Amino acid sequence: MLLVSFLRRRVDAVRADRGLSTVEVVILAPVMIMFILVLVAFGQLVDGRGALDGAARDAARAGSIQKDHATAMAEARKAAEADLADVCSGPVSVVQTSQGFEPDTLFTVEVSCQVRGLAMLGLDVPTRLSASFSSPLDPFRRSA
Repeated sequence: MLLVSFLRRRVDAVRADRGLSTVEVVILAPVMIMFILVLVAFGQLVDGRGALDGAARDAARAGSIQKDHATAMAEARKAAEADLADVCSGPVSVVQTSQGFEPDTLFTVEVSCQVRGLAMLGLDVPTRLSASFSSPLDPFRRSA
C-alpha cells in the first residue's frame, strides 16, 4: 500500500512537470541567440580595430616614402582605402597630424572610419574608430 501511494505521487509529479522543458527553451532560446549576436558584433569591433591599426601603419609608410606632400597624402589615402575596403561601412578619412614634410621628421597620419559592429543588432552605438601611426621620412626616399 505504501508503495502504491508512493508511485501515484511520483506519477502525479511527473505529469505536473510535463511541458516545463518547452517553456524553458522558449524563454532561454532568444536570450542565447542575442548573446551570440552580441559576441559576433563585439568581434567585428575588435577586428575593425585591428584592421584600422594596420591601415594607419600602411598609410603612414606609403606616404613617408613619397617625394612630395601631395603624392604622399594621395598614396596614404589609397593604402588606407585598400586595407579597409571590407571593414568600413562609410568613407575612410586620412588626415596628416604631423607638421610639414621635411626629411628626417615623422610623417603621422590618423585614419578613421565607421566600422560595422553593433549596428547589425539595431543598436545605435557610435562605432567610428580611428587609429594613428607615425613613420619617419627617409632622407633617401624615392626621387621620381
